[in-house]
Amino acid sequence: MNKVTVKAAFKASLPIMAGYIVLGMGFGVLLAAKGYSFWWAILMCVTVFSGTMQYVGVNLLGAGASVVSTAIMTLMVNARHLFYGISMLERYKDMGWRKWYAFFGLTDETYSLICLEPRLPKGADRRDFNFLLTLMNQIYWIIGGFLGAFLASLIPFNSAGLDFSMTALFVIIFVEQWELTHCRIPIYLGLGVSLVCLFIFGADNFLIPSMIGISAGLFIFRKRIENAEREAQKHD
Repeated sequence: MNKVTVKAAFKASLPIMAGYIVLGMGFGVLLAAKGYSFWWAILMCVTVFSGTMQYVGVNLLGAGASVVSTAIMTLMVNARHLFYGISMLERYKDMGWRKWYAFFGLTDETYSLICLEPRLPKGADRRDFNFLLTLMNQIYWIIGGFLGAFLASLIPFNSAGLDFSMTALFVIIFVEQWELTHCRIPIYLGLGVSLVCLFIFGADNFLIPSMIGISAGLFIFRKRIENAEREAQKHD
């Protein structure tokens, strides 16, 4: 891995660093409020690495949920990551052993950045870039989780409202995608399908049907999206 690639990955990860450290601290504070030490925060950030599920996991731990309930909840919350991984099979196929970690670390934010395929400086390797970007993002999350749990063990915190921070980050990512993407068909598709599924299935059950509907829509409009992106790149 050359310095050019490392520098490019670090530069691309800066927006995520700002969000992940703050959000990770929020998770750490919530976990500490349930009586868990900062070592638990580090362990969850290393092995789970799912912002939404980690926030949900705090409540599951506090409520003493069973293994079966936790497994079902995890599947429901993180079902979208199955579709993320499938869409990255072609992109990650030449990454060797690094692809396994790249799939594991494919969060919403990392997925968004990699899908944008930012232009890399001359000499940078795309495969190393994808791996390093994923690794750096997880490191930021681990640092945030540790800091939040450690500081909360020393200083009393009022954790009310911290769980809204993930929603705020998703809104920021949506706005960034809106401004940077050339073809907004995926955005309209995501919004439309999600709203329809929300109306039909309700807030507790719409996630998986939405992911299936969005994936089907992206497959149907794939050529149109690719053509729009190619035309936009010609004019850049």
